[in-house]
Amino acid sequence: MCIDSSINQEFTFTPSTSLFVACDTAAEIGRLFEQLSQDGRVLMLLSETPVSDKFGWVGDKFGVTCQLN
Repeated sequence: MCIDSSINQEFTFTPSTSLFVACDTAAEIGRLFEQLSQDGRVLMLLSETPVSDKFGWVGDKFGVTCQLN
């Protein structure tokens, strides 16, 4: 999934430039979240949101961010 803005922005690569990963189970989300956040950083804890039963946003040790759903 790619989302872009038609407005010219002052920034380039940011945490909002991330991979969106659709998982099949809550266990899969938990496993990926744990592995990706190891030596990385958590941008949003795994939680229920208005549009998802479980969602989390994490950056790995290389700075690549993933939104897990």
